[in-house]
Amino acid sequence: MDVRILPSDTEALIVGAGPTGLALAAELRRHRVTPLTVDRQPAGANTSRACVVHARTLEVLEELGVTRELLARGLKVPIFRIRVRDRALVTIDFSEIASVYPFTLMCPQDRIEQCLLARLEALGGRVVRGWEFVDFRASHSHVEARLRLGETVETIRTRWLIGCDGMHSRVRERAGMEFVGAAYQQSFVLGDVAMEWPLSREEVTLFYSPAGLAVVAPLPDDRFRIVAAVDDAPEVPSGQYLQSLLDSRGPSTNPGRIHDVAWSSRFHIHHRVVDSPRMGRVLLCGDAAHVHSPAGGQGMNTGIQDAISLAEALIDVRTDGADRRLDAWASERHRIAVGVVTLTDRMTRMATMKSPIGQALRNMGVVFAGHLPPVRNALAKTLAELNTR
Repeated sequence: MDVRILPSDTEALIVGAGPTGLALAAELRRHRVTPLTVDRQPAGANTSRACVVHARTLEVLEELGVTRELLARGLKVPIFRIRVRDRALVTIDFSEIASVYPFTLMCPQDRIEQCLLARLEALGGRVVRGWEFVDFRASHSHVEARLRLGETVETIRTRWLIGCDGMHSRVRERAGMEFVGAAYQQSFVLGDVAMEWPLSREEVTLFYSPAGLAVVAPLPDDRFRIVAAVDDAPEVPSGQYLQSLLDSRGPSTNPGRIHDVAWSSRFHIHHRVVDSPRMGRVLLCGDAAHVHSPAGGQGMNTGIQDAISLAEALIDVRTDGADRRLDAWASERHRIAVGVVTLTDRMTRMATMKSPIGQALRNMGVVFAGHLPPVRNALAKTLAELNTR
């Protein structure tokens, strides 16, 4: 089929083909619903971006048939540890959580998207690329959405318009849904590198430092992800720049040695949530509905879980014709999003505080809490998002 030709109507129009949109499209196809999935990008992104898959996400993707492939393409990491240089403050061991996936799976986002797209296509679905969502008009029974490809504009009639189009969601903007929150003052740098590293590849490490936080996480193919908060980040951080962050914030006796930078970037982070991810026949999932600090690696996971649960709700509505199930979905996902934003905001503010007295008190508090098994277990369960079952 010519990718420039769109159907005149569809049961669900999904705008955005990142992990959230792909998961939603594939799960709907699995239930024999044929959505139209569009993305303005001519091809899927090939950079790693998000890279953490938590236990709950692996659980919800089981029935879709994606989990096994993700496990084959990712790296199982059971430990999350907070350190101050060489000193460990607290260790969170995911091997103790109540899940058949007692670990964090490190799997770059491009691989996750490849797995989800392959499953969508195996189920007979596809992504129509190059088409940009413009605006829509809604009635009680349907939505008429306008899409543009170059000079061509088409109108699609759909029962449900679903924005999976990220933090700068045009669906959310055109719907007039308020995105409440703010941006953090600091910027962040990110780099995927090959390096000599003195710590175990079974550990994701968050370093507290007077200079600022740094996170080092192992990736497949003997690479590592480095994330750090800085006041003024270069647009494309160099290996030398990333090395200076490790030297000042990582292990003091052996800070590691970077050999190669596969990809690096800078970004600013926000903490924002819509009042509700539903407005009539318009629904939002993932970053279109909630964005927050990458602390804890919650973002992509929460978005995929939004999508799978929305697919279930839409199937229920299709079966009985009553859309109250969508109200329940919207209320529950909003509650979860607020919880994630609150948790990650607290983690980020703790990690980026600059007061020496505040840092000392924080470190003592973390050590004390780390000696309490119920606290460690609760944090592991929360990070793994098992509290959303």
